[in-house]
Amino acid sequence: MARAAAHDVKAEIEQLRREIRRHDYLYYVLDAPEITDAEYDALFRRLEALEKAHPELVTPDSPTQRVGGAPLPKFETVRHRHPMLSLANATSRDEVAEFDARVRKLAERAQVEYACEPKMDGVAVELVYEHGRLVTGATRGDGTVGEDVTANIRTIRSVPLTLRPGRPIPARLEARGEVYLPLEAFRRLNREREEAGEPVFANPRNAAAGSLKQLDPRVTAARPLDLVCHGVGTVEGLGVRTQAELLAAFADWGLRPVPRATVARSLDEVERAFAALEAARDRLPFEIDGLVIKVNDLALQRALGEVSRAPRWAVAWKFKPRQAITRVRNIVPSVGRTGVLTPIAELEPVRVGGVTVRNASLHNMDEIRRKDVRIGDTVLLERAGDVIPYVVKVLVEKRTGRERPFRMPTRCPVCGAQVVHPAGEVAYRCINLACPAKLKQAIRFFGARGAMDIEGLGEKLVEQLVDRGLVRDFADLYRLDEQTLVGLERMGTKSARNLLAQLERSKAVPLPRFLVALGIRQVGEATAKALAEHFGTLERIMSASEEALQEVRDVGPEVARSIRQFFAERQNRRVIERLLAAGVRPLPVERVEGPLSGKKLVLTGRLASMTRPEAQRRIEALGGRVVSSVSKDVDYVVVGADPGSKLAKAEKLGLRLLDEDAFRALIGA
Repeated sequence: MARAAAHDVKAEIEQLRREIRRHDYLYYVLDAPEITDAEYDALFRRLEALEKAHPELVTPDSPTQRVGGAPLPKFETVRHRHPMLSLANATSRDEVAEFDARVRKLAERAQVEYACEPKMDGVAVELVYEHGRLVTGATRGDGTVGEDVTANIRTIRSVPLTLRPGRPIPARLEARGEVYLPLEAFRRLNREREEAGEPVFANPRNAAAGSLKQLDPRVTAARPLDLVCHGVGTVEGLGVRTQAELLAAFADWGLRPVPRATVARSLDEVERAFAALEAARDRLPFEIDGLVIKVNDLALQRALGEVSRAPRWAVAWKFKPRQAITRVRNIVPSVGRTGVLTPIAELEPVRVGGVTVRNASLHNMDEIRRKDVRIGDTVLLERAGDVIPYVVKVLVEKRTGRERPFRMPTRCPVCGAQVVHPAGEVAYRCINLACPAKLKQAIRFFGARGAMDIEGLGEKLVEQLVDRGLVRDFADLYRLDEQTLVGLERMGTKSARNLLAQLERSKAVPLPRFLVALGIRQVGEATAKALAEHFGTLERIMSASEEALQEVRDVGPEVARSIRQFFAERQNRRVIERLLAAGVRPLPVERVEGPLSGKKLVLTGRLASMTRPEAQRRIEALGGRVVSSVSKDVDYVVVGADPGSKLAKAEKLGLRLLDEDAFRALIGA
């Protein structure tokens, strides 16, 4: 009977994995989802629960294993079997015509068919699949040797860990493509970095490169990277004859092919493809910088070969840079949700890439000093992935001597409170928790989908609530009534009742989402979930010491300090008390019950049979907790190869030590 039950669990796990992979393919590759986010989340949570209860059934290609484990000490190198070549560039029709003439001459053909694809502005990578399973993900590097970023590639949701059997799967597939950051994700990432007082990325490509080359895969997983495929190392065994067929094969295998690809049968058609793509550039959700023109016939590609480090059969027709020159009229600080003051350049209006631009973020004082931007300067702007461009450089030769340096104010321009510049940070912050500028953005964040999920709490409404003094903190939202709301602009009886219903519904909120809603610096969804799972209740989190907070998975000293400071602030605790008094109920995360329930374990040294994150998952699946520090409250200390100082401390305290074999016996491995 037990064997039959185990078989049923295994069958359900496999079925869930197949369903989730299919929905990932529909959502991330075809952009044609069949189910809602809530339905998808329910499938995923069910799979997580089954795998936690049966860790022996977890496989590397399970959808739950996308988020990487512990940080890597460094990237290993990977030698590409076939060189990853770079492309020659063309900047005019005449240069493209020269390319076309060379191809026809070498091919000894009067006409040649071309595949035309957008040139994605991302990071070139190679994905190697063996018998349908992803085994390696590597950067282009110097074309011959790249960096092994497999752990980070696995976190990208549009990358299948196992190829779909949409057509025969080759024994080995060396798919080449571009990792990129969608424009909306790029804007959101930079806003978050500004709010945290961190340096921002200049453009989406830099953001993608910085995200892909994180030594900690969990950082990469937190950034919504995407990947498209446009080529292969070798076509042998793939069963395709043209570039167009190759892109169709990628889709059949579950890989996202480069979008908006067309086939041109003449130079005039190539030019029309270029013009159409350039016209659509500003409407695309990703950054491109030109049109890639490739010989469509793969056999002809091989016959043409390469010259130097570029193929003879392809060229990139580059767009003109989206740049403009204008003058900085003034620099003014803008106050964000966390109180960070961001300097904004007010510009003489100028057209850049079809958009009239009047403002550009200068991000922080370090950036202003590095570029030496002054009020009155003439500057070069470039639009790179954002409606508001960035300042590329100051045209120093145009200075007249009347330009003035900008200095960050010592008082908040909105509320007049003190502005502080914490040691070691680039950010300047307003310290007034009740600052209206901070409050408006904080309330909008509080009501967002990933937080309290209060539909109808839009920007215009929040402005009215704060400006009229109706909402001075989060708790005031729950004291609004129909009469008050109907008295606001654009708020009828129906809208007021809908908002009140949303507020009432939001009172029963999962603890992780409540923590996110509070806006604690450096506490996002993943950290909030880890805190809730570790401590169980809001009260325990609020009273936890920095040392106790650091026992939580992924919480280091800096994040622990930020959490502790937030809950130590009297005003923040008062707001939380008022929220609870208004009926808000942060729902605790259900604890896993098992043989290790209530037990604390410390891991020290390297285990031969599993990684540390895997060991931690298995312990948590059995109800136990992994803590980082040795104390008399610890039940077991698991000792692997090359243990650290924790072993000596554990021996001194007389704690129970487990070698790897004893640990495996404890967890039933």
